[in-house]
Amino acid sequence: MSTSTRDGWADTAKGLCIVLVVLWHVVAKHAANVDWGDSEGIAAWWALLSAQFLPLRMPLFFFISGLFAARAVFAPDGSSAARRVGRLFGLYALWLTIQTFALAAAPDFETARARDFAEFLAQLTFSPTNLWYFLALGVYLLIARATRKAPTAVVLAAAFAVSAVAAAGVLPDWGNFWQVVQNLFFFLAGLRLGDRAKRMAGAATLTATVSAAAAFGVGLVAVSVLGARQWFGVWPLLCAVSVVFGLLGCAMLDRYLPRATRPLRWIGQKTLPIYVLHMIPLALIDRALRSDGAAGALANPVMAVSEPILLTALVILVCLAVHGLMVRCGLKVLFDPLLVLPKAPAREPSRAGR
Repeated sequence: MSTSTRDGWADTAKGLCIVLVVLWHVVAKHAANVDWGDSEGIAAWWALLSAQFLPLRMPLFFFISGLFAARAVFAPDGSSAARRVGRLFGLYALWLTIQTFALAAAPDFETARARDFAEFLAQLTFSPTNLWYFLALGVYLLIARATRKAPTAVVLAAAFAVSAVAAAGVLPDWGNFWQVVQNLFFFLAGLRLGDRAKRMAGAATLTATVSAAAAFGVGLVAVSVLGARQWFGVWPLLCAVSVVFGLLGCAMLDRYLPRATRPLRWIGQKTLPIYVLHMIPLALIDRALRSDGAAGALANPVMAVSEPILLTALVILVCLAVHGLMVRCGLKVLFDPLLVLPKAPAREPSRAGR
């Protein structure tokens, strides 16, 4: 959808999701490895808090992605869907290569990176890195296009079963492969149930939102207390509840607090450069902050509380600034690899239209 025709709540949801993604990486890959001194307990709370959004951030992200992809998937002509698939696979291969070399500047930063050609090939195919969203979305579009004529109930039931298998922890430990399998259901749900989602968002009420939030909270506690994370079907069901909560919550925020959510809507329209770039500045900043000269400044309660938020905001701003600079320098192709292809010739109008 163009930004002029798509609903504001959807961009708010995308903005929220990408912020939560960056925050998760800040906490898991940076804050968890910092020596906070006597404030270690405060930093541990950040890890606990960020983990509570696991059922929300990527399932909701893929749900919205599916909603936006519906027109291309169900179009009689499959060229639009094919171009999207090519663009996504190209983005994954391109940025996997860039990130592999860029992260060599921060060798102690804990994230997946290829150290030889065999590892690179594995990451390029079946063992994706933190860039797995692009690989997953390309695969999902192929599946969606191939099953577009199948009944919605059949497609979603099969996808839910696949997601349940992935969440049960029985798949091989191949990087983020399990996440690629697990989130298929939510993309197809957004694709198939987009009109219902829009109606739900339009009719969102405070009562419904609070009820969904309560269901999400109770589900989180129950899964934790019972140790039910890998029980068959439990995790995707919890994720589905969280998606409903996220959808209703973002719709309410966008409706009643439009000025407050404007930054999230703006970020939600720029998720691609943030996603592809954020691990590189995070790794470089992490290296600087964990150096001998800077490490001592973090070991206090004020920094333990505020640093993850400040660093998340800084990384996002750096990504957007770098993206703007790269586009001005003629490097837009790095964010759309299909620009290297020649443009298709314009169709000559038919005689009837002359």
